Amino acid sequence: MDTMLAAVYHGPHDVRLEEIERPQPGPREVVMRVRAASICATDLRIFNHGHFKIPEGAVRILGHELAGEIVAVGEGVTGLAPGVRVAVAPNVGCGSCWECVQGYNNLCPDYGALGITLDGGFAEYMRITAPAVQQGNVVEIPEGLSFEEAALAEPLSCCFNAQRACRLAPGETLVVMGAGPMGLMHLLLGRYSGAGQVIVSEVRESRARQAAELGADLVVDTRERDLTEAVLEATGGHGADVVMVAVGSAELQEQAVELAARRGRVNFFAGLVAGRDRACVNSNRIHYSQVTVTGTTGSNHRQYRRTLQMLGSGRLSIGSLVTLRRPLHEIGEALADAASGEQLKVVVIP
Repeated sequence: MDTMLAAVYHGPHDVRLEEIERPQPGPREVVMRVRAASICATDLRIFNHGHFKIPEGAVRILGHELAGEIVAVGEGVTGLAPGVRVAVAPNVGCGSCWECVQGYNNLCPDYGALGITLDGGFAEYMRITAPAVQQGNVVEIPEGLSFEEAALAEPLSCCFNAQRACRLAPGETLVVMGAGPMGLMHLLLGRYSGAGQVIVSEVRESRARQAAELGADLVVDTRERDLTEAVLEATGGHGADVVMVAVGSAELQEQAVELAARRGRVNFFAGLVAGRDRACVNSNRIHYSQVTVTGTTGSNHRQYRRTLQMLGSGRLSIGSLVTLRRPLHEIGEALADAASGEQLKVVVIP
């Protein structure tokens, strides 16, 4: 029996490095050698609190931001072959509900997901199921793009979904609240998309410095300066055309509506903690200023592929967001590093 090393989740705060059977492809399935798997906030939430789609007592291999190369294909697979470098969109829709048939597999009420309902990328090899292969989750990596950046296509595609929902146009002012990994991706994507200026709010000095280094036109430490005042001054009293709330904070969601210009668009990009998931926004501001408030989650296959194309063009680079790499056998340390807040993106190299 061929074996492999995997980081197996047994429950909250219980991830074990184990030698397990290496997966083999069934009909219409493929097996991928994982070359890069980055850690995201969802992985950390599962590690700390579990997930409603992982039943108690079940084991799972986490990791859904991933890239690698095909090593085996099952009967009936076309368009993929051993040696092909691929990135994988993690969300697998049912394929037949109203959302799926419209192309919004990320909104499928009965979705599956690599790293949540299916084994993911914190392992040397992973099996990609027939529905994922057939629905187009497996995408060839553009020539010249690294495995690491291809793995980051997944979180970047979530930002792309949000900015598309807000119809960010060239020349407009984008405000990003929070300079964590996702906030910085919004900054880079906004600049790529032609935003006239990007304003970032952040209280952590190291993150604020990173935002400035990545091209933010203005970085506001809200402990020292009122953000509304700063935005109005920077926009000649107009306000922000688009506001991205990249921190899970009801207070910031409320403030975002006040920052928006007339006919501005606000996106609640980060979710709130269950039980504290209510924000009290100024509905008159929304009404009289015709402010559009949106929320987005994940991305669909079309957006994921478009994101890979953008990265493959070479005109949008997010590799600098990878600040730490660890081998698979150091998965415990990698999770701790990602949770510390001292790193941006931590990548596991199986």
